[in-house]
Amino acid sequence: MTNADSGDGFVVFDRVQKSYDGETLVVKDLNLSISKGEFVTMLGPSGSGKTTCLMMLAGFEMATHGEIRLDGRNINNVPPHKRGIGMVFQNYALFPHMTVGENLAFPLNVRGMNKSDQETKVKRALDMVQMGRFINRRPAQLSGGQQQRIALARALVFDPELVLMDEPLGALDKQLREHMQFEIKHLHESLGITVVYVTHDQGEALTMSDRVAVFDDGRIQQLAPPDELYERPQNSFVAQFIGENNKLPGKVESLNGDTCTVRLETGEIIAATAVNIGQSGQETLVSIRPERVEFKPEMMPEGSHMISAEVLEVIYMGDIFRTRMKVAGSTEFVMKSRNTLDQKRLTPGETIKIGWHPQDARALEPM
Repeated sequence: MTNADSGDGFVVFDRVQKSYDGETLVVKDLNLSISKGEFVTMLGPSGSGKTTCLMMLAGFEMATHGEIRLDGRNINNVPPHKRGIGMVFQNYALFPHMTVGENLAFPLNVRGMNKSDQETKVKRALDMVQMGRFINRRPAQLSGGQQQRIALARALVFDPELVLMDEPLGALDKQLREHMQFEIKHLHESLGITVVYVTHDQGEALTMSDRVAVFDDGRIQQLAPPDELYERPQNSFVAQFIGENNKLPGKVESLNGDTCTVRLETGEIIAATAVNIGQSGQETLVSIRPERVEFKPEMMPEGSHMISAEVLEVIYMGDIFRTRMKVAGSTEFVMKSRNTLDQKRLTPGETIKIGWHPQDARALEPM
């Protein structure tokens, strides 16, 4: 399991624990260091501890043990309104009786800013999210996407160095959600603010983040840039949670440095990259991404391992074909192939040879 060093980052969780009943820990010895200007996403299923960590950082929950630091200062006992942190929620949390302009001016007014400076900052924040012409509207007169832009502008209006976002796009439809992902990413890049983002959407995390912390059972299972997280998962939970993944159970036959051979349950022997497995004879779960599987001989990477597969189902998805096959006893093995002009159409019932490079097969601990 991978926690970051607590170190001297801009945001630091140092051996942080959280319990609501005095016994059960929902966050377990969390060490995490986030650099200034970084976009870090806390990703995980419901109940994994990610939102609790965000709420402790915001000041809405208190840590049971450990220390949370912001720019070198212990903020465990600092009330939320004195932490200088911007916050964006899924439900927008806009005041319905106020106009857009009044909603944005509210955090400035609380901080005692004069009216002239308030107007300047409100206009600038609305221009950031391209919502200046809506300044006199009320939230009920805006669409969901427009309300989310206003909520984002309100979090940015007082120039916080840290912005927390709790599932901010969860209520939007797919197309708008994807558009807003890029808007937030570009705003982060242009403003240089530090963002801590919480979501259970893997695609969202991979699209937007500098690094992703994958949570499960109150711990960070892996912390890494998106490409490393997807290409090189460090355990079976991360491999299964991030993207689509094939898993073939077997036993370790031999180990040689960072490579191994695995005997699958149906007797086939394949080569794989050894990640976190035990000695020869111990059980393992081999992980292979669907897009790394090939069936055209000319497309096979050099050194590919070949294995027989029975085609069970072929689904046309526009840009790709998703083929479900029976491989080594598993009827849920999936291959994703690009839809090209010369693409051979597979048909259910036929038996083919498929292959992948051994480095794309990762031998992990059994789940």
